[in-house]
Amino acid sequence: MPGLLVISLVILVLYVFKIYVGYRRAVERIHDFPGYRSFYYTANRLLRKRVPGVITGDQAFHHYKFDDFAHYGWDILSAVTVAPKTRTAWYVANVDAVKIITESRTAFRKPVERYDVLGFFGKNVVITEGEEWKRQRRITAPLFSERNNRFVWDESVRLMEELFDHWGSKERIALDDATDLCISIALHAIAAAGFGRRFSWDTEASVPPGHQMPFKDALHIVSRDLFFKLMFPNWFLKWAPIKKIRVFSTAFVDFQKYMLEMIEERKEEGTEGHSDLFSNLVEAATGDQDASNKLSFSDVTGNIFIFLFAGHETTAYTLAFALALLALYPEEQDKLYQHIRAALPKGGSPKYEDVAAFSYPLAVFYETLRMFPPVAGLPKVCEADTMLMASNPDGDNLPVFVQKGTRVWINAAGLHYHPQHWQDPHAFKPSRFLGDWPREAFMPFSGGLRACLGRRFSELEGIVVLTMLISRYKVEVLEEPRFSGETFEQRKQRVLSATSFITLTPDRIPLHLVKRD
Repeated sequence: MPGLLVISLVILVLYVFKIYVGYRRAVERIHDFPGYRSFYYTANRLLRKRVPGVITGDQAFHHYKFDDFAHYGWDILSAVTVAPKTRTAWYVANVDAVKIITESRTAFRKPVERYDVLGFFGKNVVITEGEEWKRQRRITAPLFSERNNRFVWDESVRLMEELFDHWGSKERIALDDATDLCISIALHAIAAAGFGRRFSWDTEASVPPGHQMPFKDALHIVSRDLFFKLMFPNWFLKWAPIKKIRVFSTAFVDFQKYMLEMIEERKEEGTEGHSDLFSNLVEAATGDQDASNKLSFSDVTGNIFIFLFAGHETTAYTLAFALALLALYPEEQDKLYQHIRAALPKGGSPKYEDVAAFSYPLAVFYETLRMFPPVAGLPKVCEADTMLMASNPDGDNLPVFVQKGTRVWINAAGLHYHPQHWQDPHAFKPSRFLGDWPREAFMPFSGGLRACLGRRFSELEGIVVLTMLISRYKVEVLEEPRFSGETFEQRKQRVLSATSFITLTPDRIPLHLVKRD
């Protein structure tokens, strides 16, 4: 037994020595560039809390923003971990470096293996790379046309008018969590503009024969709980002891069935006269174009899912954060209201022809995206040895050698709170987006070649919702007795609290809508 113990200790010492040697070599390769040094690397988002020297943790925006870059003194940081194997990574909040990373066709690729959860319905423009991505992009990009933009605007106006009719003459509307309202608005918008399906605010959607839940419920549950599909095998999803997981399994199967039925329906009736994205995608699969410009039906379901997932969830959460900020800062809300009154002197609903007049609602939407980027970190993999340049507050530059195969993270949150580009970055100042502003330091929709195709879709919906809601209602934080003694900073922290998983999600935003005179 003593001999076995000695052998075990020798093996342990050799293992620790091997780890140490690997760690020192990794540090030497990056010339001990400032940054994180931790024992364990994990891509598991359940282990997101930072333990200095042990786990680097999730670089979540709502914890760190630009703080780490300020602490280490440079706007590019290194990270070295040793378990389960020695790894080196870079976190980038430097504008020039980000431009190199996003605009390079070959030096940096998207690690599509991290996006398996977004490919269960088929290939799409988000989860592909190389020639397949070029093909997907070439076919799908033209679908986001001026005609489609107008359709999105008109549908957003219609659904807001119907919402106001649904509320009727109510003077006050209490929202225990405004996120629920924003999700409903975004779901109605994507159902109409994405699928050509309109739902009433007054009645529950019916359940067609052969289905177990309404279309919009299946859509919402699948997009909200998609991570279950990545975490558990199919048999467990169906028989899980947790009801929420079983409901997701049912919604997933139901939603897939809905999409296949709609494809067949559009094939039979034709796509002429339809402006929604789904019809445009079906046309891309059934039209007369050659094979290189054609989608498979699996591609249709894959792309429509990614458009609705990215389109409704991120827009909904951004609108919820925007309403929270306007409630917390009534002086900014009043500026927005006065702008709306000037743009709509006779009241009524905004017209698409006048979209340029609504610069302040767009500024509020942008400022919210700056402060609460939907995805705080954008991963890339370096495919060829590359030199980047870091900078510090004194204007000094320091070269950063990024070796082939190294993971690189574009830190959108760090970029959005970089004091070199944004004066008083922690303040809510929509007016900073009027006139000239640093577009290269703004990445809520990614950037470069892989910038979000649905950006204008989201912007137009945001303008319409903010314009119409604020023109009719004043937004306030809902007063709750249990929080009666809190300070403004405590209230702000509570109302703007968020959790980052696939996208940044508000925890709870309790608001009061008070009808304007």
